[in-house]
Amino acid sequence: MHPDIYDEKFTREIEKLITECGGDPDTFQGDLVMQLIQTSLRFLWEGHDLGQLKLIARAMKEMRYAYRIFNRYEGIRRVSIFGSARTPEGHLDYQLAKKFSSAMAALGWMCITGAANGIMRAGLEGAQKEAGFGLSIKLPFENTDESFLEGDPKMISFKYFFTRKLMFMSHSDAVAAFPGGVGTMDELFEVLTLLQTGKANLIPVVLMEGDPDGQYWRNWEEYVDKQLLAKGWISPEDKHFYHIARSQDEAVEHIQKFYRRYHSSRYVKDELVIRLHSPLTPQQIDKLNAKYGKLFKEGKLESCNPFPEEKDHLELPRIKFWFTRKDFGLLRALIDDLNSL
Repeated sequence: MHPDIYDEKFTREIEKLITECGGDPDTFQGDLVMQLIQTSLRFLWEGHDLGQLKLIARAMKEMRYAYRIFNRYEGIRRVSIFGSARTPEGHLDYQLAKKFSSAMAALGWMCITGAANGIMRAGLEGAQKEAGFGLSIKLPFENTDESFLEGDPKMISFKYFFTRKLMFMSHSDAVAAFPGGVGTMDELFEVLTLLQTGKANLIPVVLMEGDPDGQYWRNWEEYVDKQLLAKGWISPEDKHFYHIARSQDEAVEHIQKFYRRYHSSRYVKDELVIRLHSPLTPQQIDKLNAKYGKLFKEGKLESCNPFPEEKDHLELPRIKFWFTRKDFGLLRALIDDLNSL
């Protein structure tokens, strides 16, 4: 017979611990910590083996530490840069990645890379240490001891790919992908999957190549068109999730344009609220309603004031609608349109 950790006797003891550690058990934050402790106690008798416990404990420690570091830079836009660790310094892709990250840093953005060599090092060199995050992964054949960010607290080491990917996506306001191998494709398709399924906030994704006549992304898109789109495995609207940029300036402009009017979005109960840098006119709203009715479960898109549940960005104008929570590629197109109106 196992103890009932949800019994009042146990909860009082946990509440006492939370209070002694400076928390308030009566807040939602305190309740979440309570749940974490209760879940951890269940591991003692549920039959989890040592390997499972080590994985869970290590993953939680990695996430806690990484969130703590990123939280120091709250409010600063960030772009994640993916690409091959094997790209040599003299390669056109390397030079473009360095120039691109430098251009983004000059606009006040920070850059997140994998902290290894190749495109990742180029991204950090361009951004410089002050504007760079390095999310390294422990691999037997990669040495990060000579990383560009070695000794900087923004150099964060991970044992697991899944915790590392979580940090990339949960802190990225844009993604730039350069030619690479299996790892680059894994990261890119992970991003596209999360955008397609609505499991991540919509962000701009640019695909870049140093050689203006290069075929890497053209061949990639040909595969997407012939093997995914033509066979019905993706929708035509899904191609709105990425943009093949022919130059550094085009990539920077594409990212900037995404945030020209669009600021951010969140769900409030059944409605999607989109915060804007500038309001839409009634005529512009009518245009969006006529074009994007497929996205509305019922009703229509309209201007609104902040909801009582919202606690941030209360000064920004808003629009809202009852989103079907599918066709995220079409929602991405709507954002492009409201930025262009």
